[in-house]
Amino acid sequence: MKYKAMSLGVALALAVPLAWGEASVEEYRAALADKDANPGLLTIDKGEILFKEKRGPKNASLEKCDFGLGAGKIKGAYAQMPRYFKDTNRVQDVESRLVTCMVKLQGFTEAEVKTHVFADQRSNEGNTDLEALTAYVAYQSNGMEINPPLKHPMEKETLSLGEALFWRRTGPMDFACSTCHAEDGKRIRLQPLLNVLNKKDIQATMGAWPTYRVSHGVVRTMEHRMWDCNWQMRTPDIDYGSPAAVALIAYLTHQASGGVYDLPGMKR
Repeated sequence: MKYKAMSLGVALALAVPLAWGEASVEEYRAALADKDANPGLLTIDKGEILFKEKRGPKNASLEKCDFGLGAGKIKGAYAQMPRYFKDTNRVQDVESRLVTCMVKLQGFTEAEVKTHVFADQRSNEGNTDLEALTAYVAYQSNGMEINPPLKHPMEKETLSLGEALFWRRTGPMDFACSTCHAEDGKRIRLQPLLNVLNKKDIQATMGAWPTYRVSHGVVRTMEHRMWDCNWQMRTPDIDYGSPAAVALIAYLTHQASGGVYDLPGMKR
């Protein structure tokens, strides 16, 4: 009886901080829900300036970039990506497509564009040009349904590759994306983990990216999310805009089909 009482006491002692933690997290999330106070809006403004500014060796803007709906048409384009592009003969997400346009329209080399793709929060850096541009283009699909196409054979192939990569175990810890993101109720410390197989869950998550990360102090994109997840699994860096990164993003986006973009998001 004494041991049962002790066990009950320990359980209660552990439950109280957890309940307090959950309440604190909910209050924190409620504070983050104020869209007008989202610092990501400033990054979107920066992205708009960069998008319309004439830059690079060709002294051109990105206003003629084709994101799949025709040159210069960005309204709703992000909601229909990743998608196949004939000029590159590959499936591209918005970030790899921006790289293509900066090379073709503005005259930068791909190496120049990819010199610094992510802000380093450890150095308190502001968003990079690519992050700001991505946030701006994505914002033009705010309130629209997530609706990536699946007609071209390469779009179907990319989706299949992304699903395979999601389940593939690799690296020194023998992790896969599915290790953390294929069941309800999983968490790391107080952070609930997305279940990609839960339609409501994945729609809410994908609909909020690009998102302002409070702990990073900058807007983060899906390419950064792919890179960061691979880093956390202790696998080699996944290349920015690579077929593997785009395939994973394509799989996640298709899982979220039918959801609605609510941008910019804001997360821990």
